[in-house]
Amino acid sequence: MNPTTTEPTLLSLEQLAERFATAARALWPQAEPVVQFEPTRRAEFGDVATNVAFALSRTARRKPQEIAEAIVAKVRDDVAVRATVAAFTPLAGFINLQLVPAFWQRVVDDVLREGAAYGRRAPAGERISLEFGSANPTGPLVVVQGRTLAVGDTLARTLRHAGFDVFTEWIINDAGSQVDALGRSVYARYRQLFDPAAPFPDDGYPGNYVIPVAEQLRARDGDRWMHVSEAEAIAPIARFALDALLTEQQAVAHRFRADFDLWQSEQRLHDAGAIERGIARLREAGVVFERDGAVWVRTTASGDDEDRVAIRSDGRPTYYANDIAYHYDKLQRADRVIDILGPDHHGYIGRLNALADAYGRSGTIEVVLAQQITLKRGDEILSMSKRAGTLLTLAEVIDEVGVDAARFFFVMLSTDQPLTFDLELAKKQSNDNPVYYVQYGHARIASVLRRAGESHPDALAAAQRREGLDALVEPAELALARRLSEFPATVAGVARARAPHRLPKYARDLAAEFHQFYDVCRVLGDDAAVTTGRLALCIATKTALALTLALCGVDARESMTRS
Repeated sequence: MNPTTTEPTLLSLEQLAERFATAARALWPQAEPVVQFEPTRRAEFGDVATNVAFALSRTARRKPQEIAEAIVAKVRDDVAVRATVAAFTPLAGFINLQLVPAFWQRVVDDVLREGAAYGRRAPAGERISLEFGSANPTGPLVVVQGRTLAVGDTLARTLRHAGFDVFTEWIINDAGSQVDALGRSVYARYRQLFDPAAPFPDDGYPGNYVIPVAEQLRARDGDRWMHVSEAEAIAPIARFALDALLTEQQAVAHRFRADFDLWQSEQRLHDAGAIERGIARLREAGVVFERDGAVWVRTTASGDDEDRVAIRSDGRPTYYANDIAYHYDKLQRADRVIDILGPDHHGYIGRLNALADAYGRSGTIEVVLAQQITLKRGDEILSMSKRAGTLLTLAEVIDEVGVDAARFFFVMLSTDQPLTFDLELAKKQSNDNPVYYVQYGHARIASVLRRAGESHPDALAAAQRREGLDALVEPAELALARRLSEFPATVAGVARARAPHRLPKYARDLAAEFHQFYDVCRVLGDDAAVTTGRLALCIATKTALALTLALCGVDARESMTRS
């Protein structure tokens, strides 16, 4: 794949874009063209295209088609451009390019050479605090947390691949009235273990998950709490329940392949004076005022619909005071903060922007909202309510469909779209199931490579040495190589737009491209050179599929034998 001294060097897409921009500037010196090549929507238009002619039409005072033709005529004189582009087609104002096979052969070479580092960017020098998945520690994790866990962890993995230093965080909401309600709920269930007629509080948590916590308490303490007053028992029982449920949440998150660098207790922030420090900083910024005995923060100046109370008139901190403390703490440790929150947190955007502004860090706090989930099993819609005790836990979803399917399904749609999760579809062993379809593509390649090791060991060894790539000239081969070339840009786009749903889409597109290639190109044939090239293409595709699945937190299967 290395060019000889007599052959012009192939250009990259970035270099091609710069050559086209240089040509446009030579034709219209007053212009500042930005040229970007994107894959064409239809194969007959070529491999890539740019719409730069449309952006130049006002400056050049010519029709886009005339501009496109003029730029093409200019760049044809460039030897390196001619060596890289097989055909130029200015059409309807777009400049379409068909690239030479060697361009796509080089892509395969890049994947084989870089392996698991394919698409990895150099360190960006930016540290990101990424908070996601957080839930009140008053019950087991449910499917809403499943979506934010999968989205957040996938984004963290991708940001790291894109060169960012990512620090993942979970805030433990252990400083509110819900803790008292949990303590009274466990106390009631504990008493019922000794006296089934003992009452249960109307505002308690009725879910069955409270009963095992009460049983753990009895196993540790016997009937100790039957002999003290409720007022004396609630606080220590609530702490016991919090610890038990938090331990369970951490275990489920780990099982779901989502581990955190920090599990931050809200109560510990309170105890450490973080609220006072954060509010003091806001006072220095001049955005704190007092009214009716309460402490307020002027958030409307940053786009919030109303100013927010931080400390109530009775001295108790609000939830916003917790945000003040935690985000002030996070901004001391990170260049940028990203919070992935549930669909009912839209009002948080303005008030968090106000904190970033007041702390002198405007624009450094981002909020990603993960919209609502509807869970169904076939045609049956499943009810999810912690208060009503009719929830389906994340652990139960994992038990039913597996970690791979759960993570893939949770990430498939953009976070700004509601998600319908069909448990029956997630369990299907067919191409209707998108995660099965992608994993089958990876397993199919693994099977081909195993057979090649037996029937064509020399060709397999040569492919692993990146030989034979110049034999890749068939349309299906080049189409698959084109799809491989999209992986680095996909990673960069996910990181830039905070859009992890693009990874499952890319995985499905890559798997589909491989299946089409496999249907029309015999991999293990009699022609040693062709076999070597196609095996190299298979290895590269397997690498890219495994990478994409790994960023999604999904296993790349070597076979589809069901355990």
